[in-house]
Amino acid sequence: METAKPNSGGRIKALLLLAFIVGAIVLIRYTPIKGYLTADALGDFLASAGLWAPLFYIAVYAVGVCLFIPGTLLTGLGAAIFGPYWGFLWVWIGAMIGSAGGFLIGRTLGREFAASLIGDRLKKYDDAIERNGFATVLYLRLVYFPFTPMNFGMGLTRVRFVDYIAGTGLGIIVGTFIFTFFIGTLKDVWASGNWGELISFKVLFSIVLFVFSFFIPKIIKRIKGEQQ
Repeated sequence: METAKPNSGGRIKALLLLAFIVGAIVLIRYTPIKGYLTADALGDFLASAGLWAPLFYIAVYAVGVCLFIPGTLLTGLGAAIFGPYWGFLWVWIGAMIGSAGGFLIGRTLGREFAASLIGDRLKKYDDAIERNGFATVLYLRLVYFPFTPMNFGMGLTRVRFVDYIAGTGLGIIVGTFIFTFFIGTLKDVWASGNWGELISFKVLFSIVLFVFSFFIPKIIKRIKGEQQ
């Protein structure tokens, strides 16, 4: 089978997707807006939001990941402001909404053009992703595949939206909890001024979890390799 020729509509959408990505990176990194996206600036804004802070934070997270703001910055900010437990919840919700947004942007603007470029050799992988969408997404999330590029990239494939969301939701739980628990716990100790708590079980447990998180990708890859 020959590769289908891209139509003009697909090309225009692909150019819009490229313009969106480039524009987002330029906006965030090379304009005065960059000054409002620091941890201090966002923290001050959310601290003044009162009861609306969780809702504003979720919105900032969701939009931020679509604009290529580093997820580690947004996650650490959520843990520092809301603590290890509420921070985890708001981070997870924001990440889910942001991941869905990136996927839908990629699917709407880029899928048609990507499909037109797929020949026999790539089509079998595209079909396999559709058949095993949940497992594929879950695996990539567990091995910490870059978050935002994956959101847009999966939109270019045939993976079903429900499989993508389910795989993402389950796949980011462990890493998100470990990171927010670690940052949130240290923030609580810092805020209390009781440095003796640094040797408490909770702090030591959070450190163990944080160190363990770096080994998760290797563990997952080894398990997957043994199953093949």
